[in-house]
Amino acid sequence: MKSEEVRVKEEELMEEKIKAKLEELRAGLQADGGDLELVKIEGKTVFLKLVGHCGSCPFAMMTLKQGIEVGLHEIDPEIVVERVEG
Repeated sequence: MKSEEVRVKEEELMEEKIKAKLEELRAGLQADGGDLELVKIEGKTVFLKLVGHCGSCPFAMMTLKQGIEVGLHEIDPEIVVERVEG
C-alpha cells in the first residue's frame, strides 16, 4: 500500500502532466478563435470550460471528448474530461 506522501506526489505529477498537455492542445482551439480554461482536477476527472468560439460551438462536446480527452489519454487512459458551463 502506498504511503500518503507518495500518493500526493503522484497526484501532483499527474496534475503537472495534464496542465502541460492542455497547454499543448490549446493552440488548436486558439487557432479557431476559442480557448479552454481549466476549472479543476479531481483525481482523473478534468473539468474544463470552453470559451470564445468554442463555448458556443455545436461541436464543443466532440472537441472535448474526441480531441482533448483523447489527447489526455496519452498520459493516462482513465482520464475523463467534463465540461463546465457558464
